[in-house]
Amino acid sequence: MQTNRGHSAANDLGSPWIAKSRAGQMQKGRGAVSNVSGRFEALERSLFHDGWSDGTPAAPLKTEITDEFPKSVISRNTSPDVPFDRSVNPYRGCEHGCVYCFARPTHAYMGMSPGQDFESRLFAKPQAAELLEKELAKPNYKVAPIALGTNTDPYQPIEKQRRITRQILKVLAKHDHPVTILTKSRLVVRDLDILAPMAERGLVKVGLSVTTLDRKLARALEPRASMPQRRLDAIRLLSDADIPTSVMFAPVIPALNDHEMEQVLAAAAHAGAQEAGYILLRLPLEVAPLFEEWLEVHYPDRKSRVLNRLKSLRGGRLNDPRFKHRMRGKGFEADLMGQRFKNLTRRLQFKQERRALETDLFRPPEGDQLGFNFDISAA
Repeated sequence: MQTNRGHSAANDLGSPWIAKSRAGQMQKGRGAVSNVSGRFEALERSLFHDGWSDGTPAAPLKTEITDEFPKSVISRNTSPDVPFDRSVNPYRGCEHGCVYCFARPTHAYMGMSPGQDFESRLFAKPQAAELLEKELAKPNYKVAPIALGTNTDPYQPIEKQRRITRQILKVLAKHDHPVTILTKSRLVVRDLDILAPMAERGLVKVGLSVTTLDRKLARALEPRASMPQRRLDAIRLLSDADIPTSVMFAPVIPALNDHEMEQVLAAAAHAGAQEAGYILLRLPLEVAPLFEEWLEVHYPDRKSRVLNRLKSLRGGRLNDPRFKHRMRGKGFEADLMGQRFKNLTRRLQFKQERRALETDLFRPPEGDQLGFNFDISAA
C-alpha cells in the first residue's frame, strides 16, 4: 500500500495487524523487519494484510553490490563528539544488518530504503585506495589519523572478496600514515601482516565493538556480524601481535543489554583490550521506526520499557542529535551510567588516557609514483 507522506496510520507500530504482517516479511540473516520509505520519497510504503497470504515465507533477499566511482574518498568531520576529523568508507550500506545502525538514513540519499535496502543493496568503491593516495599527495594535505569504520563496517562480509579495506591499509602503511579501525568482524585479523608492522611504528589502533555476550540477542541485533566470542578472539589475536586494541560497548540499549556492561568489558580486558568506550543508543531519522518494528517482533514484552527508559535518557525524546549529548544522554540515569563505566574501567585497569598515534613519520606520495595495479589475488 502507498500513501501520501504524513499519513500517520502507516506508522502505528502498535497496531497488531501491522506487527503481524511485518513479522511475515522477516528475512533470515537480515536485521530490519521492513523496507521503510526514505524521507526524501514522495510516497510512503507500508504493508497491508489483505487476508490472502498462505504463510509462505518471502524469498530470501540477495545482496546486490554496485561499484561507484567518487572523485574523492576522504570525508571530513567537525563533530566535537568524536576523536577524528577525517575518515574513509570503502563501502556504502552494510551487510552486517545491525538494526540500530545510525548510518542507515544515508541510504535515503540514494533513493533507497534505510531498512532492508541498507543491508542488501550495497555500494563498493574499487578505486578508493588509488584516490586516497592521490589525496595524500596534495601539497596542502596535513597528516592526522584517518578513521576506518565510522559509517559502515570496513570488514563487512563483502570485504572477503573485494579487499578494498586491505588495499587502503597498504597505501597507509606504504606512506607511514596513522589509522584507526573500528569493526564488528573477526576478519580484521586477516590483515595482521599489515597492522603489526604499522603498530611497531605507532601508526594504528584497532577497536572491536562488542554489544552483548548473548548469542541469541547478538544474532537478532547484528545478524551478519561476527558472533561475540569471535570478536573477543580478534581482540586476543590483535593484542598478542602487540597491536593497541580497544573495546566499544556500543550501543548501550536500556532494558536490553545495559546490564551486560560489566561482563562485556571484563571479557574484553581478559582478552587484552587496553582501552574502552561506550555509546548510548542513537535513533536518528528512519532508524527510530525501524528499531520500534524490531522490538515489536523480537521483544514485544520489553518494547515499552526500552523506549521509555531511552526517552528518560534523551530528555523525553527517542533521539537527541545535539553535540555533546547524543553519545551519552543526560540526566540522573545517564550520569549514573557514566560513573559506572568510569569505575569499571579503573577496576579493570583500562587506560584512562587515550594513546595518540604517530604523525611525524608520514611520507607524502610523490607524483611520479602514483597509481597501482589492483590485482585482487595479490592484494
